[in-house]
Amino acid sequence: MIEAARAYERGRAQDAWRILRPLAEEAPEAAAIRELAGLSLYRLGRWKQAINHLEAFARLTDSVEQHPVLADSYRALGRHAKVETLWNELRAVSPGAELVTEGRIVMAGSLADRGELGQAIQVLERGAVNVRRPQPHHLRLWYALADLYERVGDAPRARELFGRITAVDPGLADTAERLATLA
Repeated sequence: MIEAARAYERGRAQDAWRILRPLAEEAPEAAAIRELAGLSLYRLGRWKQAINHLEAFARLTDSVEQHPVLADSYRALGRHAKVETLWNELRAVSPGAELVTEGRIVMAGSLADRGELGQAIQVLERGAVNVRRPQPHHLRLWYALADLYERVGDAPRARELFGRITAVDPGLADTAERLATLA
């Protein structure tokens, strides 16, 4: 298990899964194995298998800790009702700002996937948009929101958020390039 965790931390999800697969078969009730297996499979884009392991993790631990990843796996499969269910469970428990923000981003993405851009913007605007000392999860929320603003044609708002992100972390994704195209 330690070797699998190290492989996962080093970005080697395939190696982690190779190690975890027999462990998960031998010990299907081991929550830590199921969690890491689900995360590894998620990184590999193997959504159905990731869901199987992450659902088992949630059942075994009664935890919502991996709900954003689980919801994003369902989103990838177009199962938007399940995304909404997981978002509602996460919101009800409110385990912490970072985790709720990640769930919020996935829920907004699900709405955007269905063409409901206005609703997606509303979901993100309810998050921590105006903070003085932004953390990485704030920057991810701002990026998602700026992207949606740009998609609906609100260039000034998109420009403002991309600018705020660039001021804090100029290397975040393609933020600087997107800001330049909006100038």
